[in-house]
Amino acid sequence: QVQLVESGGGLVQAGGSLRLSCAASGLTFRNYYMGWFRQAPGKEREFVAAISWGGRSTYYADPVKGRFTISRDNAKNTVYLQMNSLKPEDTAVYYCGAAGSSGYDRLTSYNFWGQGTQVTVSS
Repeated sequence: QVQLVESGGGLVQAGGSLRLSCAASGLTFRNYYMGWFRQAPGKEREFVAAISWGGRSTYYADPVKGRFTISRDNAKNTVYLQMNSLKPEDTAVYYCGAAGSSGYDRLTSYNFWGQGTQVTVSS
């Protein structure tokens, strides 16, 4: 079956960096747009970043532009999210997803999700 497994979350001070990874199995990875979403306590899950099949195109939510970078390695079936200049408002559970349809910033476009990894940014 399809599995997406996130890792790399943790506790970091404001201004610090983290790199999240999401390892995929059970699907033809290169056929899917991959995305990162996040969900803070009491809030809805929101789009963070997405990347096209071959990695040529990337997309970011406005709050993370210039600070976060999404990338993928199709040989390793893995997508990454490099997060720099972290802020307390970035605190959330981060989820990766695999989108089999268009609309990279819409939850409904994603067929598969990981279990999430907690990112906590202290002030």
